[in-house]
Amino acid sequence: MTAISTDSTVGQLVVQRPSRSRVFQRLGIDFCCGGKKRLLDACRDKGLDTDEVVQALAADEAISGQGGVDVAGMGLSQLCDHIEQTHHAYLHTELPRVGAMAKKVAAVHGANHPWTVELASVFAGFSAELDTHMVKEERVLFPWIRTLEKSGRCDEGHCSGSIANPIRMMEHEHDNAGRAMERMRELSHGYTPPPGACNTFIAMLDGLARIESDMHQHVHKENNILFPKAALREESTA
Repeated sequence: MTAISTDSTVGQLVVQRPSRSRVFQRLGIDFCCGGKKRLLDACRDKGLDTDEVVQALAADEAISGQGGVDVAGMGLSQLCDHIEQTHHAYLHTELPRVGAMAKKVAAVHGANHPWTVELASVFAGFSAELDTHMVKEERVLFPWIRTLEKSGRCDEGHCSGSIANPIRMMEHEHDNAGRAMERMRELSHGYTPPPGACNTFIAMLDGLARIESDMHQHVHKENNILFPKAALREESTA
Protein backbone atom coordinates (compact mmCIF):
# COMPACT_ATOMS: atom_id res chain seq x y z
CA MET A 1 0.00 0.00 0.00
CA THR A 2 1.36 3.43 -0.98
CA ALA A 3 2.06 5.78 1.95
CA ILE A 4 -0.19 8.83 1.92
CA SER A 5 1.58 12.11 2.72
CA THR A 6 -0.54 15.09 3.67
CA ASP A 7 2.14 17.30 2.08
CA SER A 8 1.42 15.73 -1.31
CA THR A 9 -0.94 17.67 -3.53
CA VAL A 10 -4.39 16.29 -4.14
CA GLY A 11 -3.57 16.00 -7.84
CA GLN A 12 -0.39 14.04 -7.16
CA LEU A 13 -2.30 11.59 -4.98
CA VAL A 14 -4.80 10.91 -7.76
CA VAL A 15 -2.00 10.56 -10.34
CA GLN A 16 -0.43 7.90 -8.09
CA ARG A 17 -3.73 6.05 -7.68
CA PRO A 18 -6.72 7.14 -9.82
CA SER A 19 -9.24 5.33 -7.62
CA ARG A 20 -8.60 7.96 -4.92
CA SER A 21 -10.67 10.35 -7.02
CA ARG A 22 -13.82 8.58 -5.82
CA VAL A 23 -12.99 9.40 -2.20
CA PHE A 24 -12.22 13.02 -3.01
CA GLN A 25 -15.47 13.37 -4.96
CA ARG A 26 -17.44 11.89 -2.07
CA LEU A 27 -15.83 14.35 0.36
CA GLY A 28 -16.18 17.35 -1.95
CA ILE A 29 -12.42 17.82 -2.37
CA ASP A 30 -11.53 19.28 -5.77
CA PHE A 31 -8.76 17.17 -7.34
CA CYS A 32 -8.82 18.77 -10.80
CA CYS A 33 -8.78 22.59 -10.70
CA GLY A 34 -7.80 22.39 -7.03
CA GLY A 35 -5.28 19.62 -7.64
CA LYS A 36 -2.29 21.78 -6.78
CA LYS A 37 -3.36 22.13 -3.14
CA ARG A 38 -1.64 20.02 -0.52
CA LEU A 39 -3.95 17.44 1.01
CA LEU A 40 -3.45 19.14 4.36
CA ASP A 41 -4.65 22.48 2.98
CA ALA A 42 -7.55 20.94 1.04
CA CYS A 43 -8.82 19.24 4.21
CA ARG A 44 -8.49 22.44 6.21
CA ASP A 45 -10.38 24.46 3.59
CA LYS A 46 -13.23 21.93 3.65
CA GLY A 47 -13.27 21.67 7.46
CA LEU A 48 -12.36 17.97 7.29
CA ASP A 49 -10.23 16.01 9.72
CA THR A 50 -7.04 15.17 7.84
CA ASP A 51 -6.48 11.87 9.65
CA GLU A 52 -9.99 10.72 8.82
CA VAL A 53 -9.49 11.60 5.15
CA VAL A 54 -6.21 9.67 5.04
CA GLN A 55 -7.96 6.71 6.65
CA ALA A 56 -10.75 6.91 4.05
CA LEU A 57 -8.18 6.92 1.24
CA ALA A 58 -6.36 3.95 2.76
CA ALA A 59 -9.60 2.02 3.24
CA ASP A 60 -10.67 2.59 -0.38
CA GLU A 61 -7.20 1.56 -1.55
CA ALA A 62 -7.41 -1.70 0.36
CA ILE A 63 -10.80 -2.50 -1.17
CA SER A 64 -10.45 -1.35 -4.76
CA GLY A 65 -6.78 -1.59 -5.69
CA GLN A 66 -5.37 0.49 -8.54
CA GLY A 67 -7.99 -0.08 -11.23
CA GLY A 68 -8.76 2.21 -14.11
CA VAL A 69 -6.65 3.31 -17.06
CA ASP A 70 -3.00 4.08 -16.33
CA VAL A 71 -3.04 7.58 -17.81
CA ALA A 72 0.10 8.55 -15.86
CA GLY A 73 2.02 5.94 -17.84
CA MET A 74 0.85 7.16 -21.25
CA GLY A 75 3.02 9.11 -23.67
CA LEU A 76 2.01 12.64 -24.61
CA SER A 77 0.37 11.74 -27.94
CA GLN A 78 -1.37 8.72 -26.45
CA LEU A 79 -2.76 10.84 -23.62
CA CYS A 80 -4.00 13.53 -26.06
CA ASP A 81 -5.75 10.77 -28.04
CA HIS A 82 -7.26 9.32 -24.86
CA ILE A 83 -8.63 12.71 -23.73
CA GLU A 84 -10.14 13.44 -27.15
CA GLN A 85 -11.64 9.99 -27.63
CA THR A 86 -12.93 9.67 -24.06
CA HIS A 87 -13.77 13.07 -22.62
CA HIS A 88 -14.12 15.34 -25.66
CA ALA A 89 -16.26 12.77 -27.48
CA TYR A 90 -18.48 12.47 -24.41
CA LEU A 91 -18.94 16.23 -24.12
CA HIS A 92 -19.62 16.69 -27.84
CA THR A 93 -22.61 14.38 -27.35
CA GLU A 94 -23.78 15.30 -23.86
CA LEU A 95 -23.53 19.10 -23.88
CA PRO A 96 -26.23 19.61 -26.57
CA ARG A 97 -28.42 16.83 -25.10
CA VAL A 98 -28.37 18.19 -21.55
CA GLY A 99 -28.55 21.78 -22.79
CA ALA A 100 -31.80 21.07 -24.63
CA MET A 101 -33.30 19.50 -21.51
CA ALA A 102 -32.17 22.43 -19.34
CA LYS A 103 -33.96 24.89 -21.67
CA LYS A 104 -37.11 22.77 -21.65
CA VAL A 105 -37.14 22.41 -17.86
CA ALA A 106 -36.62 26.16 -17.40
CA ALA A 107 -39.48 26.94 -19.79
CA VAL A 108 -41.91 24.47 -18.22
CA HIS A 109 -40.93 24.62 -14.54
CA GLY A 110 -39.33 28.04 -14.22
CA ALA A 111 -42.40 29.61 -12.60
CA ASN A 112 -42.43 27.09 -9.74
CA HIS A 113 -38.67 26.56 -9.60
CA PRO A 114 -37.03 29.88 -10.58
CA TRP A 115 -33.53 28.47 -10.03
CA THR A 116 -33.95 26.35 -13.17
CA VAL A 117 -33.89 29.53 -15.27
CA GLU A 118 -30.50 30.58 -13.90
CA LEU A 119 -29.24 27.02 -14.15
CA ALA A 120 -30.13 26.88 -17.86
CA SER A 121 -28.31 30.18 -18.39
CA VAL A 122 -25.20 29.05 -16.50
CA PHE A 123 -25.17 25.77 -18.41
CA ALA A 124 -25.47 27.57 -21.76
CA GLY A 125 -22.39 29.67 -20.96
CA PHE A 126 -20.54 26.65 -19.60
CA SER A 127 -21.33 24.64 -22.73
CA ALA A 128 -20.39 27.42 -25.16
CA GLU A 129 -17.04 28.03 -23.48
CA LEU A 130 -16.27 24.29 -23.36
CA ASP A 131 -17.04 23.93 -27.08
CA THR A 132 -14.55 26.70 -27.89
CA HIS A 133 -12.07 25.33 -25.36
CA MET A 134 -12.08 21.87 -26.94
CA VAL A 135 -11.58 23.32 -30.42
CA LYS A 136 -8.49 25.18 -29.20
CA GLU A 137 -7.13 22.00 -27.65
CA GLU A 138 -7.88 19.80 -30.66
CA ARG A 139 -6.59 22.25 -33.30
CA VAL A 140 -3.77 24.05 -31.49
CA LEU A 141 -2.53 22.72 -28.16
CA PHE A 142 -2.77 18.95 -28.71
CA PRO A 143 -1.11 19.07 -32.18
CA TRP A 144 1.63 21.19 -30.59
CA ILE A 145 2.10 18.61 -27.82
CA ARG A 146 2.20 15.72 -30.30
CA THR A 147 4.83 17.49 -32.40
CA LEU A 148 6.81 18.33 -29.29
CA GLU A 149 6.89 14.66 -28.31
CA LYS A 150 7.88 13.56 -31.81
CA SER A 151 10.62 16.06 -32.63
CA GLY A 152 11.31 17.95 -29.41
CA ARG A 153 10.21 21.24 -30.92
CA CYS A 154 7.37 22.76 -32.90
CA ASP A 155 7.99 24.91 -35.97
CA GLU A 156 4.42 24.77 -37.30
CA GLY A 157 2.17 27.82 -37.63
CA HIS A 158 0.18 27.16 -34.47
CA CYS A 159 3.32 27.28 -32.29
CA SER A 160 4.37 30.68 -30.98
CA GLY A 161 6.57 31.16 -27.94
CA SER A 162 6.44 28.69 -25.09
CA ILE A 163 3.82 25.97 -24.71
CA ALA A 164 3.31 27.39 -21.21
CA ASN A 165 1.22 30.18 -22.75
CA PRO A 166 -1.64 28.08 -24.19
CA ILE A 167 -1.45 25.79 -21.15
CA ARG A 168 -1.99 28.78 -18.89
CA MET A 169 -5.03 29.80 -20.93
CA MET A 170 -6.49 26.28 -20.83
CA GLU A 171 -6.04 26.12 -17.04
CA HIS A 172 -7.79 29.50 -16.70
CA GLU A 173 -10.71 28.17 -18.73
CA HIS A 174 -10.77 25.02 -16.58
CA ASP A 175 -11.16 27.31 -13.56
CA ASN A 176 -14.09 29.06 -15.26
CA ALA A 177 -15.74 25.69 -15.93
CA GLY A 178 -15.17 24.68 -12.31
CA ARG A 179 -16.92 27.80 -11.04
CA ALA A 180 -19.86 27.17 -13.37
CA MET A 181 -20.17 23.59 -12.12
CA GLU A 182 -20.08 24.76 -8.51
CA ARG A 183 -22.90 27.20 -9.23
CA MET A 184 -25.03 24.58 -10.98
CA ARG A 185 -24.53 22.16 -8.09
CA GLU A 186 -25.50 24.91 -5.65
CA LEU A 187 -28.62 25.95 -7.60
CA SER A 188 -29.83 22.35 -7.92
CA HIS A 189 -29.12 21.43 -4.29
CA GLY A 190 -26.62 18.79 -5.33
CA TYR A 191 -28.60 17.76 -8.42
CA THR A 192 -31.55 16.70 -6.29
CA PRO A 193 -34.92 16.54 -8.10
CA PRO A 194 -37.72 18.43 -6.35
CA PRO A 195 -40.86 16.52 -5.30
CA GLY A 196 -43.00 15.65 -8.31
CA ALA A 197 -40.25 16.33 -10.84
CA CYS A 198 -41.01 14.98 -14.32
CA ASN A 199 -38.73 12.53 -16.11
CA THR A 200 -37.06 15.27 -18.17
CA PHE A 201 -36.29 17.22 -14.98
CA ILE A 202 -34.78 14.10 -13.39
CA ALA A 203 -32.81 13.20 -16.53
CA MET A 204 -31.42 16.73 -16.82
CA LEU A 205 -30.09 16.68 -13.24
CA ASP A 206 -28.62 13.22 -13.74
CA GLY A 207 -26.92 14.46 -16.91
CA LEU A 208 -25.45 17.42 -15.07
CA ALA A 209 -24.11 15.19 -12.31
CA ARG A 210 -22.49 12.86 -14.85
CA ILE A 211 -20.94 15.77 -16.74
CA GLU A 212 -19.50 17.13 -13.49
CA SER A 213 -18.02 13.73 -12.61
CA ASP A 214 -16.50 13.33 -16.08
CA MET A 215 -15.13 16.89 -16.02
CA HIS A 216 -13.31 16.20 -12.76
CA GLN A 217 -11.47 13.30 -14.40
CA HIS A 218 -10.97 15.22 -17.65
CA VAL A 219 -9.45 18.32 -16.06
CA HIS A 220 -7.33 16.24 -13.68
CA LYS A 221 -5.75 14.40 -16.61
CA GLU A 222 -4.89 17.68 -18.32
CA ASN A 223 -3.91 19.91 -15.40
CA ASN A 224 -2.03 17.32 -13.35
CA ILE A 225 -0.63 14.93 -15.96
CA LEU A 226 -0.64 16.11 -19.60
CA PHE A 227 0.29 19.76 -19.11
CA PRO A 228 3.17 19.21 -16.64
CA LYS A 229 4.57 16.45 -18.88
CA ALA A 230 4.38 18.69 -21.97
CA ALA A 231 6.07 21.58 -20.15
CA LEU A 232 8.82 19.26 -18.94
CA ARG A 233 9.31 17.92 -22.48
CA GLU A 234 9.74 21.47 -23.78
CA GLU A 235 12.21 22.32 -21.01
CA SER A 236 14.27 19.20 -21.67
CA THR A 237 14.71 20.07 -25.35
CA ALA A 238 15.27 23.80 -24.96
